[in-house]
Formats: sequence, C-alpha cells, structure tokens
Amino acid sequence: MDLWERARSFAGEAAKRSQELSLEAAKRSSVLVSETAKKSKEIFSETATKSREIAAEATKQADLLAGQIMHLASDIPVPSIPPISAIPPLPSAAESAPDAAELERYGITDDLREFVNGMTISTFRDFPLQDEPEMSNVPTVSNVRQDLNEWQARHATLVLSAVKEISKFRYELCPRYMKERKFWRIYFLLVNNYSTPYEIKYFEELKVKAEEEKIVSEKELSLTPQATTSPEQKDTKVPNKTSTSSSREQDLDVFLLGDLGSDDEGPDDGDDDGLDDDFDKIDGATGLESDDEDDEKKPAAAKAESGKE
Repeated sequence: MDLWERARSFAGEAAKRSQELSLEAAKRSSVLVSETAKKSKEIFSETATKSREIAAEATKQADLLAGQIMHLASDIPVPSIPPISAIPPLPSAAESAPDAAELERYGITDDLREFVNGMTISTFRDFPLQDEPEMSNVPTVSNVRQDLNEWQARHATLVLSAVKEISKFRYELCPRYMKERKFWRIYFLLVNNYSTPYEIKYFEELKVKAEEEKIVSEKELSLTPQATTSPEQKDTKVPNKTSTSSSREQDLDVFLLGDLGSDDEGPDDGDDDGLDDDFDKIDGATGLESDDEDDEKKPAAAKAESGKE
C-alpha cells in the first residue's frame, strides 16, 4: 500500500510539474513572439525610412544632373539639318518593259508567238543537232550567252521576258539536258523563217547609218580651215645662227678638200698667189688668224720701231 501511494503521489507531482513547465514555456513563447514581432516592425520601419531618404537623395542628384546637362546642351550650337529631298519613285515594271517598236524591230511578232506556242520540250530535246564542245571563255550576260551576234543576243533577251514559253523551256532544259549554246542554236534554227528578215533589216540599217556618219565626218574634215603657215614653213623662213655658222665651216671644208682634189687630178700650175689670196679671204670672212702669223708680225713691228729711232 505504501508503495502504491508513493507512486500515485509521484505521478501527481510529475503531472503538476509538467503543467507548470508547459505554462511557463507557453508564456515564454508568447513573450518571444511579441518581442520578435516588435523587433520586426522596428526593422521594417527603419528600412522604409532609409529607403525614402535614399530615394529622395537620388531624385535630388538626378535633378542636379539634368540641370547641368540642359545647361551644357544650351551652350552647344546645333547645326541646321538640310531638308531631305524626296526619294524618286522606283520605275515600275511597265516602264522597264520594252515597247512594241523594239519588239517589232527584233522580230518578236504575233506570228512568232503563235509559232512558239506550238513548241514543246520534246521539240528542243529531240531536235537532231549534235553537241559541240563547250566554249568556256564565252561570257554570259543577262542569262544569254555572248557567242550570239548583236541582234540575236538582244532578241534572246527580249524573247525570254516577252514569251514565257521560251523562258520555261530554257529553265527546264538548261543545263540538265543541253548546254546553253545548243539551246539557242536550236531556237534560231526553228524560228529562222520568222527572225531572219528582221535580222537582215537590222544590219542593213546599221550599214546605212555607218555610211552616213562617214560622209558627215568627211564633210566636217573638208570644211575645217587649215593653218596658213605650217611650223615647217616658219622654220624655213627664219634663218638660224647655228645653221649659218655650220654652213661657213662646211664651205671651208669643201674649199680645202676641193683644192686638194684638183691638185691630185691635174698638173700643178704653180699658182700659189691665188691660193694665198683665197686663204686671206677665208681669214677675213671668219675673223680668225693663226698663232704663227701673230709671231711673225711681232718681230716685224719691233724692227720697224727700231728703224725709226
């Protein structure tokens, strides 16, 4: 019995103690929560205050910076921008398309169109024409090979844009089944009766135009006034000092060589006086005297002066 009573009293005390601890823990928890909430409110209010202060300072600095920028911008001269001219409209497809006169000139007629409408891919593919070696150095301009002549190249360009059947045939056949050169050879062989008269007429017009331009150029050359005196004539009229002196020297050489030749050919007559006279004339003409003559004249002058004394 005593043991049972003790156990019962111990259990009652333990329950009481547990209740007290629970109450105390609940009390402390409520106090801690209230203090935490209070501290959080204080931190939040402090953070909000700091944020407002920072925002106000940033706004103030931004206003100051904007004022400085406006002040500097007002001092910088702004160049006047000239008005931009209106962009011309792009040419329409109708403007770039060839006119009827050009189509007629290069043989794109209704008869040709009708004849081409009766063609098929088999017309080109089964045409009995052997392949020729490809000419790699022949350029291609506007999708047309330049081994064609002037009229054929323009005709091919026009027919590709005006007759859709030819453009379609060329797209499907070249270069899968045949080369570009073979395609156009077959085409011009097929339309020979329709295109040849226009081609002949084109080259005849070019020939006539070239002859007319030649006649006009010849007339202009004939009407051009010629100079009254040419530079060569002026040179012949105005004597040159250098040529005069050279002619004198040439006369002297001819004279000397001529005398020597006469001595060798004919007998010597002993006419030395004539030769001396000729030399005196030459010296008088040229204004030159030899050093030997100067040496001979000096002693003669000295003797004459001594005789006078």
